[in-house]
Amino acid sequence: MTDSERINTQITDDPFASVRIAEYRYLMLGRFLFVMALRMTTTVVGWWIYKLTKDPFAIGLIGLSEVIPALSLALYSGHRVDVADKRKIILTTVSGFFVLAVILYYLSGAHAAILFPNKQIALFIYGVFFVNGILRSFTGPAMGAMIAFIVPKNLLQNATVWSQGTFLSASVTGHAIGGFSIALIGIHNTFLLISGIILAGIFSFRQLKPKPPQVAEGNQSTWQSVMEGLVFVYKTRALFGAMALDMFAVLFGGAVAMIPVYASDILKVGPLGFGWLNAATDIGAITIVILLTFFPMKRAQGRKMLLAVGGFGVCIILFGLSKWFWLSFGVLLISGMLDGISVVVRGTVMQLLTPDPMRGRVSSVSGMFILSSNELGQFESGLASRILGVIPSVVFGGVMTLSVVITTWFKAPTLRKFEY
Repeated sequence: MTDSERINTQITDDPFASVRIAEYRYLMLGRFLFVMALRMTTTVVGWWIYKLTKDPFAIGLIGLSEVIPALSLALYSGHRVDVADKRKIILTTVSGFFVLAVILYYLSGAHAAILFPNKQIALFIYGVFFVNGILRSFTGPAMGAMIAFIVPKNLLQNATVWSQGTFLSASVTGHAIGGFSIALIGIHNTFLLISGIILAGIFSFRQLKPKPPQVAEGNQSTWQSVMEGLVFVYKTRALFGAMALDMFAVLFGGAVAMIPVYASDILKVGPLGFGWLNAATDIGAITIVILLTFFPMKRAQGRKMLLAVGGFGVCIILFGLSKWFWLSFGVLLISGMLDGISVVVRGTVMQLLTPDPMRGRVSSVSGMFILSSNELGQFESGLASRILGVIPSVVFGGVMTLSVVITTWFKAPTLRKFEY
């Protein structure tokens, strides 16, 4: 049976169908608050560690600190999500994020500044993000798997678009508030605000019903379970192609990692401009997701995804060359719109093609691709900036993104021709 034949085509025309389900609303509210807090943390820490070290490579090490444990545990965490109560996993890991936010609150305060030199505080920050990566390896698959256990299958496309919209709107809010908070209340108090937001997210997640596993833990070994998820993704060509394209495109096109350097030293716009630049891609992405909620793509989704990722690469090149704030903001905005198309297509394909008993494992594999692109992309950007310089490294990343799209266009006709 082909990928397209496995998809349930009875998709609703009601743009608000999934959000009429109360439990789904609690999941989305909790996810919004949680993602907003994470984006605020990333924004503040990027600015903070650059101020501590004055080294772009130090920004890249944040991504490396997080991605090592997250990738190492990703496959096992997907297995655990499939054989455990997903609600319990979410509550446990999000509570862990709250503890980490409190630690960052202390490290950014006057007492820590007296006790520890800047380089030691930076090492502590890397340690926090290492634990953050462990928690993320479980949180993402659990939240992704929950959707299909709350909404019926014919609403999955609608629920996926709302989920992506929630994620992106939380991202834009978190990036913007993070940047503005640095300017208005300082780094230390911003982490206190982040801690409160995570607590509110925990309250929302507590309203969810338990989601017991559909797979008994003793039915197969952990290794067999993990391999089953990997084999499924690899054999589902449209799903594998969409994940791989997104991974390599964002891996090389991770210009966002260098935004603290651009805002501080190249565009010289300070923390407020930094907040807007950080928010630009997410503003663009949420704009396109809103449009796709009301006017979903009906045909040629694979072709449109490839064209969108190619346009994303062009935007990264223009951002790298720009010395004017509004041009930089504009191309990041457009890059977010194009990336939003890719995110929606990939997310919808994953939700529609994945069997319920394998959702945790498939979500974890997807998480590996996302972590590889975002966090490894952040490290790649930091490393490339040290070798090539900041501006050449960003331009190089955009060129490599275009190369990946051109190669995929000719070498992966299944993805180019895919429709759902």
